[in-house]
Amino acid sequence: MDADVALEILKFSVDPSRPLYEQFVERIRFAIARGELEPGARLPSVRELAAAIRVNPTTIQRTYQELERERLIVSFRGQGTFVTRDEAAIEASRRALAREAVARLRETAESLGLTVQQLIDLAQAEEDGSRGG
Repeated sequence: MDADVALEILKFSVDPSRPLYEQFVERIRFAIARGELEPGARLPSVRELAAAIRVNPTTIQRTYQELERERLIVSFRGQGTFVTRDEAAIEASRRALAREAVARLRETAESLGLTVQQLIDLAQAEEDGSRGG
């Protein structure tokens, strides 16, 4: 089941301007942060995943190495690769992703001539509107 989830997560339109492994890292990182891949979930082996999505095993190996470096996955020889159970590592990744999103939003707002306060006001109005307020 977990392997099927991982395969679904890696079905997306590839951006040819960026390295493929970076795109895979990003997709898996987001899936872990959103809980689509739960702590302890088993991931497909490098060979299984590479064959299933038709990429070079080196690409998947590099993807897994980066995610291990970030402490989001762990590999056990002879047992497989799993999403970490380290909630602190997952929360740190979630916060880093949120900070990146805020930075992109701020850049967009500034390019439109909006101040941070105007952006906050817009966000608050949107939140109030979604609550029916």
